[in-house]
Amino acid sequence: MPRIFKLVSIAIHAIILTILSYAQLVESGIPTIGPSIQAYQMPVQVGNIPLPPAPPRKEMRTPQANPSAAPIDAPHGVREETGREPGAQANAIGVEGGVDNGSSAISSIGHVAEPPPSPLPPPEPAPHEPYSLGGNIRPPVKTVNVDPVYPPLAQAARKEGVVILETIIDADGSVESVRVLRGVPLLDQAAVDAVKRWRFTPATLNGKTVPVVMTVTVLFRLQ
Repeated sequence: MPRIFKLVSIAIHAIILTILSYAQLVESGIPTIGPSIQAYQMPVQVGNIPLPPAPPRKEMRTPQANPSAAPIDAPHGVREETGREPGAQANAIGVEGGVDNGSSAISSIGHVAEPPPSPLPPPEPAPHEPYSLGGNIRPPVKTVNVDPVYPPLAQAARKEGVVILETIIDADGSVESVRVLRGVPLLDQAAVDAVKRWRFTPATLNGKTVPVVMTVTVLFRLQ
């Protein structure tokens, strides 16, 4: 028994010493061992922060009135339309001056505009005047010959002679026109009719076919 009391006494003293030691640590501010939560606040100093300068204000300019613009307000003395003025009903029912009961608007629905006309082809260059033989022009050569028919009246009158004709040979070698330069009565027309049926190789100038004026001679002689 005395041993038990001794152990109990030692335990009680140990507990008392532990409690006293803990109390002293708390009072002295020394942190204790174990979980604890403490909040720390840092002092913050707020100073006067300068604001940025304000942007310059733009001056609002009042737009000047255009003297040629149409007036917005009605002139003094003009009344508002009521729909009862003379001619208002006439225009509403399609009389002269108004819409013909909307028929024009209805007829225009679905109307397809016609395409613009196609441009005209460029005009063909005007034919050049016939050239006179000479220079760099290569003269035409007769390829088809037709003898003139001796008129019976000229044969009966024993008429002979030479008929000189001026001919225009086209660029394709055909005879375009014939004109008598010096003729013989009763023989001129026979000479013209024969020469119109002649054919030539085209005349050329720098390798290009051109029309030319040429003089031909037709001889009439009785056998």
